[in-house]
Amino acid sequence: MTQHVNTASPGPFSASGKPRLLVLIGPTAVGKTQLSLDIAKAYNCEIISGDSMQVYRGMDIGTAKIRPDERQGIPHHLIDIRNPDEPYSTADFQEDCRRLIADITARGKIPFIVGGTGLYIESVCYAYEFADSGSDPEYRLSLERYADDRGAEALHALLNKADAESAARLHPNDRRRIIRALEIYKLTGEKMSEQLGRQTKTSPYDLCLIGLHMDRAKLYARINERIDLMMEQGLEEEARAILASGLPHDAVSLQGLGYKEFVPYLAGECSLQEAVETLKRDTRRFAKRQLSWFRHMKDINWVAADENFHNKLAAVHAIIAGKFAIGLEYNSNQSFSTGVSANEQNH
Repeated sequence: MTQHVNTASPGPFSASGKPRLLVLIGPTAVGKTQLSLDIAKAYNCEIISGDSMQVYRGMDIGTAKIRPDERQGIPHHLIDIRNPDEPYSTADFQEDCRRLIADITARGKIPFIVGGTGLYIESVCYAYEFADSGSDPEYRLSLERYADDRGAEALHALLNKADAESAARLHPNDRRRIIRALEIYKLTGEKMSEQLGRQTKTSPYDLCLIGLHMDRAKLYARINERIDLMMEQGLEEEARAILASGLPHDAVSLQGLGYKEFVPYLAGECSLQEAVETLKRDTRRFAKRQLSWFRHMKDINWVAADENFHNKLAAVHAIIAGKFAIGLEYNSNQSFSTGVSANEQNH
């Protein structure tokens, strides 16, 4: 049974005057969605999706997008804001989040980012500055042709030689970002990973960053089960419609999981079961890369997601209470009762 929290909102600003920002991250299928709803209700939050693929309309099942009837009246932002043929970048996400955080804070609520796209979320949490490195269309075209002739793995190998750290972070099928990383290296002589490493990692927000982790074998089993459920919900039909819409092969929306894995099946090159197994394998690999990214982030308060839900919720509330200076105690019926500290009341 879900435990409910009776809380006085800590307010959108800390004693230092910084806007508060709550963040929940974790690998795919770890259980962020249900937990995020309980947290949002407890702390008067509006949720900002931190998933790079959920911005796309019509890509619902494959991105595990929360349906409107599942949102329990909690506002969710940055879902269904682009058509699949439109690009969406880290810089776009950062700009949208800055605006949303200001708007949500002005309404007296706490902005709450929930998702698993590490670079997107980190760029907002620490106000990354992205230099304009320019572009080289001829070089990009040559890399496109190289990938067409020799395949995704060969293109990925080029990046591995130039910037092994970025190559480890990017999936071989993520052609657009691989080409961009190679283009940056050619134009500037600097690796993309070095540019990211140079960021200051100081936050303009009073940041509470919570990460969910789980035993890897259990996580992989959950991923397999989730994809089986997606198939029951109609993922094949959704993927067929997306791929038949004429999207270019390098469209940003096709760089995520759940759609491109069906291309060989629809071309008659493999069975449906083989396509599904490829999706499961690629999703497990994606979760591994997510965890690798998160391990390099600072300030994360980790919570074990394989405990029962009540214990997990209790651990999360203790973290938020400590960070946002809220009193936290159990009442007689084992629900949570929180109150704003004297310092917060006087602010």
